[in-house]
Amino acid sequence: MHPPPISSGSPVRHGARGFTAIELMVTVAILAILATLAAPSFTGIMERWRVRQAAEGLQSTLYYARSEAIKRGGGVAISKIANNTNGCTTASSTDEWGCGWIVCEDTNGNGSCNVGEPVLQRFDAPTRLEITRSSSDADIGLNRWGAITGAWIGFTLVPQGKNLSDPAAKGVCVSSGGRVRVISDPPCTAG
Repeated sequence: MHPPPISSGSPVRHGARGFTAIELMVTVAILAILATLAAPSFTGIMERWRVRQAAEGLQSTLYYARSEAIKRGGGVAISKIANNTNGCTTASSTDEWGCGWIVCEDTNGNGSCNVGEPVLQRFDAPTRLEITRSSSDADIGLNRWGAITGAWIGFTLVPQGKNLSDPAAKGVCVSSGGRVRVISDPPCTAG
């Protein structure tokens, strides 16, 4: 065995590793350009996601309210959340449900959720979404069999500022017997 070589005392320097400021700026500029080009394609995806989230939330709420009405022997209602609640301004008329909805125990039997009645569930609708009910009514009452009082109900859900022909548009249709369907070609028709 030979002894290890003796160092001359000066440390051996290897080339510095890392990025220069110019390389970093070029990389950031390229990423910014790619993000700018990709952003418009994400808009449609986000709109479809918001509509789908609200449609599934409405469908789930309707099934929940129906099961609660059967369990409680009636006395359950669904009401839209009022305009200007938590900064939401997409529910100015009775047929606009864009702020969301609540399910309550309808203790006074008037078919709507009034102040003081126990709230069983609340759904705040996603932002930048227009949810419109086919009839101008802010409430849905359910009887002891879980059926809605009155005729069928239809909702249209579209991204804000768009119309029913938008690819993201959906409809939530409820028959008078309580069957709930989500359709891709709104509006809902009786049945």
